Amino acid sequence: MAVDVPQLRGLIDASVRGLQARDYSPTQIELALKSVYGVDSQLIADGTYFAVEASEPGSTVPVIVGCGGWSKRKTLYGGDQFSGREDSLLDPARDAAKIRAFFVHPDWARHGIGRLILRACEDAAIQAGFTRLEMGATLSGVPFYRAMGYVEMEKQGAPLGNGESLPIIRMAKQFDGSR
Repeated sequence: MAVDVPQLRGLIDASVRGLQARDYSPTQIELALKSVYGVDSQLIADGTYFAVEASEPGSTVPVIVGCGGWSKRKTLYGGDQFSGREDSLLDPARDAAKIRAFFVHPDWARHGIGRLILRACEDAAIQAGFTRLEMGATLSGVPFYRAMGYVEMEKQGAPLGNGESLPIIRMAKQFDGSR
């Protein structure tokens, strides 16, 4: 999947600019694309990052239209360039796995792609022994995650530099073993 990194970068840019403009200012979006959002090569290396491909009408060449992953590491959010990363391993017996780096191309939003990826992440995390999941959700993502059974825990701010921050919501979900 490392070969897909340039395509993932384009998807992330399109997703953020197209789907988050109602919730964040242009300055927040630009700063977040430089300092927070981005490809997380640790998720790719861990084999916990998923992508959905589709072909545009009239084309036979598939492109990545959605991506997202789960992590067994402490970092709650942020791509490779994010300075607040904590890549030490979590303990499934006491820690929550992290849902991370979800992006869907605006042309493919509300077609079930995010739901498909999230279910794959949840299933994989459960198979790895985790019973809880949490994330740092963007304001744009909160309604989706709420509909998927996640509850809001606290408001946070991802530092963007220049005194700006990106409001996010820490959300969590508990599994009882009946999936």
